[in-house]
Amino acid sequence: MNPMTNVKNVLKLSERELAGKNKTSWHDQYKDSAWVFVGGLPYDLTEGDIICVFSQYGEIVNINLVRDKATGKSRGFSFICYEDQRSTILAVDNLNGTKILGRTVRVDHCEQYRAPNADMSKVDEVTAAIRMEGCAPQLQPLITKTETVVKQEKETENQKVRESKETVKSGKVKKKKEKKSKKKKKKKSKSSSSDSESSN
Repeated sequence: MNPMTNVKNVLKLSERELAGKNKTSWHDQYKDSAWVFVGGLPYDLTEGDIICVFSQYGEIVNINLVRDKATGKSRGFSFICYEDQRSTILAVDNLNGTKILGRTVRVDHCEQYRAPNADMSKVDEVTAAIRMEGCAPQLQPLITKTETVVKQEKETENQKVRESKETVKSGKVKKKKEKKSKKKKKKKSKSSSSDSESSN
């Protein structure tokens, strides 16, 4: 299919999604891949230039600008891997069909792309791990409350209830003591006043 037709088809999909006709996003089928394909690039762009343009939608962790093996010149397309898969959606929606240096760029998802296997002895540990495992981060499911968390919350709540009961009890005890001490003082004052009257 013609690349421009692909660009138009992706734009139509995005417009339909914005209109609210689909209940799920067409991007959902690519949720396991953080790679995007970028075609139609000007031949004189370097990896750094591409990163400058595409990093506005997320952190780029890997880029493969495809080059001619004989000459080393760019072939006009590349593959970019974002740190977060959600960045791919932003890049596809916002950069597909835009013009860079007069050329219309095609940006689309890659479902199952792996970086080419270069000489693994010359790369650092992080790059080797990315190449072996892929770099689509596994999104953590929403954390549900486990039994231990629920138990801890209940214990904390029970402790607060106990403390409030103790506070109420201690307040009542203090009031009783205060009343008793007042009564004792009154008795003492009465007895001292009666003693003073009898001595007069």
